[in-house]
Formats: sequence, C-alpha cells, structure tokens
Amino acid sequence: MQVASMAQRTLFFDPQDHQLLTLINQTVTRMHSGPGSRMPYLRPNGIIELAAPVELRMASAVLRLLDTLAQGQTQDRLDALQALYDEVLVMARTSLRINTGRVLVQLMKELVRAHGDLETQLRLAHDFHKAATGDPATVRRLLHRCFMLEMPEAWNQAVFDNHVHDANTKGRKNATHLIMDAWLKGIRTLTVIYYNYVSLEAARELLYAASIVGITVRIGLLFHAPHRGRLVDLIWVPRGFASNEEFLNFLASPSVSGLMNEGRAATKWLEKRILHLLKTWNETERFTLAPMLHATPDPLDTQEFLKFVGSGQASTLHLAEYIHDRLFPLLKARAADVRTALEAEGLSGESRSALLTELNTLNSFTTETILARLADPERFPEFSHLQSACDDEGCPDILQQKPLALLSRLCGLRSGCRITLNLAGLTAEDVLILLWDCQGRITHLELFNLKDWHNGDLEDIQRINALQRAINDGSVPRIKQLIFSMLRSADAPADAKTQSGEDSLPMKLPENLSPAAKDFSPRAAKLRIILQNIPVLCDFYLNAKLGSTAGTDSTSRPGHRYGMGLAYPESLPRRARRELDNTSHSAHLRLPLRIELLEQTTFRSPMPEEGTSPFASLLRRLPGLGHYGFQRKREWLAVSEHSVVCDRGKCSIASSETPRNKGNIITLGGSDSAVTNGFCPAPPRRESLREKARFLNSRLSNALRILAGFVPAFLAFLCTQSGWLAWGGALLWFFISGLRNILQSVLGNGGLHRSSLLHWNSYVSWSGFSASLMYNGLSAV
Repeated sequence: MQVASMAQRTLFFDPQDHQLLTLINQTVTRMHSGPGSRMPYLRPNGIIELAAPVELRMASAVLRLLDTLAQGQTQDRLDALQALYDEVLVMARTSLRINTGRVLVQLMKELVRAHGDLETQLRLAHDFHKAATGDPATVRRLLHRCFMLEMPEAWNQAVFDNHVHDANTKGRKNATHLIMDAWLKGIRTLTVIYYNYVSLEAARELLYAASIVGITVRIGLLFHAPHRGRLVDLIWVPRGFASNEEFLNFLASPSVSGLMNEGRAATKWLEKRILHLLKTWNETERFTLAPMLHATPDPLDTQEFLKFVGSGQASTLHLAEYIHDRLFPLLKARAADVRTALEAEGLSGESRSALLTELNTLNSFTTETILARLADPERFPEFSHLQSACDDEGCPDILQQKPLALLSRLCGLRSGCRITLNLAGLTAEDVLILLWDCQGRITHLELFNLKDWHNGDLEDIQRINALQRAINDGSVPRIKQLIFSMLRSADAPADAKTQSGEDSLPMKLPENLSPAAKDFSPRAAKLRIILQNIPVLCDFYLNAKLGSTAGTDSTSRPGHRYGMGLAYPESLPRRARRELDNTSHSAHLRLPLRIELLEQTTFRSPMPEEGTSPFASLLRRLPGLGHYGFQRKREWLAVSEHSVVCDRGKCSIASSETPRNKGNIITLGGSDSAVTNGFCPAPPRRESLREKARFLNSRLSNALRILAGFVPAFLAFLCTQSGWLAWGGALLWFFISGLRNILQSVLGNGGLHRSSLLHWNSYVSWSGFSASLMYNGLSAV
C-alpha cells in the first residue's frame, strides 16, 4: 500500500499519525526530547494534560526513555522509566490498563526502529493511536501481532526467568532497558547473572528500575571452580535483605568488596583466553574466508575489540559480533556483485544455481554462524580451553579454589545463601560428586537452561533429575541403584558384593582395568565412598530440599534463540491459554519440564480503622459469605524441588511416577530463526482488503461504523412502526444513544470537577462512540 497519493492520504491514516511521526523523527534525528515531552516531576493527571493529547504524551514518555537508554546517565534512565510508567498506567482508562501500556511501549519501540521507513512508521503510528484508546479488542489484536501474551490485570501471573544477562556481562541492554523489556513481556521475577563481580552502580540501577515497575529482581554472581580438569559454574544469590539499600550496603562492605576485586582479576585473566581466539582469527581464519569474500579481511585490533565490549565482560559472543561487524562491508559488497551477476543475460542454469547458493551463503553468514565457527575445535583449538581449569602461571587464587572452599567462603559472607549449580556439560556422576564434596552447600540445580539445551549441553539431564528426586525423597534404595548404574557405565569391575547389592564395596581397585576405567577410577573411588555414606548425603538435604531453577540465559541479542521469560500457562488469562493451545499459530515453545505449581488464595480482613458495618458482619454469618468485604488476593507458588524433566513428551511426578502428557513451562518469546544479513529481501506480500481497512482514516471508519448500525435500525423501524416513527425513529434512537454515550464519557472521566480549560471533546473516545452506536443499531433489529 503506497501512501504518496493525495487520494490515499485522505482515505488512510489520520493527521495525528503524521503529527506523531514528526515528533518521533525529530527526537530520533536530533537525539533530544521533541514537543510534548514533560518534566519528570509533572504528574500525568496534572497540568501537563492541558498541553498535549494523551497519545503524544505517552509517545513522548517512551521516546524520552529510549533516548536516555542510548546516551543518558543512570539517574536519567530511572527518571525516564518512572515517567513512562506513570504515563502509560495512570492515563490508561480501560479494563486492560496494564496490557494497554505494554502494547503502547512496544509499538513505540518498533516506531523508533523503523526510522526511515515512512510507510511502516505510519502504520505503527495508526496502531499506536488505536491502542491508546484502550479498546480491549484492539489491544488484544496488537498483543498477538507483537507476539506478546495477554497478562492478568491483577498482575499475579507466574512468569519468571532465573538466568538473564545485561550489558555489564555479555548482554545487549543496560539494566533499565532490561527491566523495561521484562515488564513488557510480563515477567514478575528475574535473576540477573554477573560474572565474578558486580559494580555498585550497576546493582543500584537494576534494583531501583525493578522497584519502579514492580518486578522482583535478584542478583546472582557466577563463579568458576575447578572440577576434574574443567571449570564448573556456581551461581551465588545472596538472600534475606529487607531493602535495596541493605543489599547495596552489603556489596559495599569490606569483605564483599575484597571478593569483588578478586573477581575482577579473574575476569581479566579469563579475558586473555578470548584474546587467544582473536589472535587465531588473525593468523588463520581470516585467510580461510578470503575465497568466499573475494577479499582478505583486515586483522582484528585487540584494543578496538575491548572498546567494542564496553562495560561488559569479553566473551565469545562479543567476539563473534565484533567479527561480523567488521566483515559486514565485505559481505555486502560481495552480495551486491553476486546480485549484479544474476541480472546478466544469457546466464546458464548451472551458473545461476551456483550464484544463488553463494548469495544464500553470504546472507546466512551471521553472528550465529561465526559463533559456530569459533566453537569448532578444528578451526580454533583454543576454544576447548575456555572452560579448562586454571593451572597457568599467574592464575588468580579465586579460580583455583575447590568448590567446597569457594562455597564456604561465599556462605560465610551471608547466612541467606543460595548456590545454584549450572549443569552444562556435567554428567550425573559429576553432579553427585559435587553435591557430596560441597556438603549440602549447593541448594539448587539449574535444571533447565534454554541456551545450554539448544547447544546440546544438557545430554545427561534425565539422570541428573532422577538423582535429584531420589535425594529429595530420601530414598536410599534408589540412590544406591543410581550409583550402581554409574559404576557399571564406567566399565569398572565390581565384585560379587556389588552385584548382590550389598552396601559395602572394596575400596581397592583391580589392576586389570581398561584405559577408560583407569581414567574414571578416581571418580569410581569417590562414588564408592558416597555409596557407603548415602544416609549422610540425604541428611544434607533433609530440612532444605535440593531445589531447581530454570532460565533462558538470554542476552537480548538477535538470533535464533528464544527470548527472555518463562511462564506457567495456568497462571495466564483464558485467552492467552487458548492462544498457546493453538500450536499452528503459536510461536511459543513448551519446554520438556514440569514444576509443581500451587495456587494460593488469601483473604485480608478490613483494618480496624476502616470499620465494619453491621450489615457486613451479618452477611458473613451466612454460608458461603464468610469472606464478604475481605480483600482477595490470588498468588502462584512454584515448588522447585518437585521438578521433572519430561522424556519423549511424558513426565512423571516425584515418587508417584504418575504419567503426565507434557511439561508446564512455556517460553514468552518465539524463535527468531529467520535472522539473516538482509541480502535476499523477501518479495512483497499482497495485502488483503481486511488488512488495508485497519489503516483507514479514523473519521471515515467511524462514519462507516455508525452507518453500519444506522441502516439495520432504520429498516427495523420502517418495517415495525408507522407514521413519523417509521421514518424518524432510527434518528431519534441514535440521538438518544449518542447523547447518553457522550454524557457517560464526560462524567466518567471527571469532566465536571477537572480543569475547565479542557474541551469536552477531550473526554470522548470517538472510536468507542461509533462502535457503541453500531451495536446499538444492531440491537434494534
């Protein structure tokens, strides 16, 4: 649909759409707030509403936040987030107040991203104005279009993510931006992971941004510890703080500050391993790519790479993005040459096929492709050393501490200590030995990590889950059976006592072991010790069960990963559940994981100062009305120790082994598998008449709605009445209905007691007015 002709400008879009577009493009171009922006201390219901329409104020609030996300200071970002939250929630007068605010912010983000594409921006601006009216049908349609699930307006949904990253590690978004996106997705509980240390400024911004939008956020510090020649990841989440300031004071304490300084040294040392990959790229890999690019890429500069990483911590993901950023001009130039060659006349079918294959290869050479090449041990032997134990000269002491020593130190800093073991690349034997060695200090297993699952790093998750459930049940026979299985899988010979299932096993290993068994023998000896002390292992988790966590490991970067956020479908509104059940139209993934979820309903009695009427006291004596006048609150509680990994779509719960059909966790984001370099643009899709009608001029669409209701009403009066009522009854009917709707809008929005400087038109939603007249007319039939 082209928008250039005058006729189409008249039929499609509104003057306010162009006005909004002007505001947005001025702000994006000049990088400062456009007209309609407000000071942070002006309230949405105050004098500011006299200066600009509600849609422009909402748009200005989003633009101000997006502007500060790019270049503002911490306090600027927090002030902008507070202004946005006030604007989109306080001014939304609809039954879908929170969902309307989510849609408005998401549309504004897309408007900013579409800068330079006038047609797309006009469409988004038109949708923005429609969503600002708060019409439930429009809001739900736009939620679906933006791949966002509807959330309950009570904001009690069980939506979480226990492993995400911001720009201070390997993520793309700063803390405020991350919290804003988490609110857009409907996340209520978030754990942000930092490697080895976290700065006070980053922690403060994260905590206060989360408090603005009502998200419960926790900070997790991921430390590395040596185990069997590799580094395992242990996440420390300090708990039990009464306020944000108390947590920040804890981080500023001398003992924790010393730990953070050691963590910085560890990060600096691990950074050297990433720079080894960069060196290998310069020495070999860039020459390997020369035939594909028809040019040799320039060597990568170490200092430029570290500048590219910025406030984050160098990772293979940063390196892959940096390489793609430097290769993109060469990829684009070669793709242009290939497209030119494809347009030549007299090209044979074989040559055309080869050129198309080359163009597709260039188009798909994205960050993910480079990341896969970096992970290839034949191309980059150094990659296998990234998770190797630190035994080099100059290695920081914190990277050489055994898991027990490290966890004892961490838990000694704070009594409320939660330690989560990341399971990537670990076997059930590794987990059992770590649980034993750490003497119960590991409180949770990261039973499901979406990134690790996609990468194939959770191959032994079924056996690990079986071990977790056996420990939580305190089942000595099941634990014994699992250890026997571990010993048999290692090809370690056992004597008759082992085969008969007796408790005691010989500690001396036979001499005629196979090479695989010799390599496994230290672990086998540890497993035999655990086998003889299973009650001790169970005692570690007698009072506090071994819990589970699940997260996406999201970095908020484009790619084929699913985005941030996991949810329990049963805690979502009915419409959202129906959308999830429709697998043909739902982009959300149901994970092979089932976690027990409890529904909790609490009733809060009226406070003494509120008073209780005798009538209410009388009603409470009647059956079924015992909670009359109480404030009802519904919450969902996850029981993480009752977690089950599904096998082939079947789940069994705890010791009952009751089969279930599927997991009960879904992703909030859909798969972004179509990310390319944009060298092969998709052909334009032909729009249907219904899709074009969405962007009709508001006055025209409102007139068509009124006409659609007036015609059947007129025919109904003409066929059922006589005299003047037959010809004028419909007009009278519409006049009364319209007057009632206008009075209801003005009075309902405070038109009598609010400022007299506002015209009565400011209180009336004309789209809602026309829709009401249409349904009134149909009801007369």
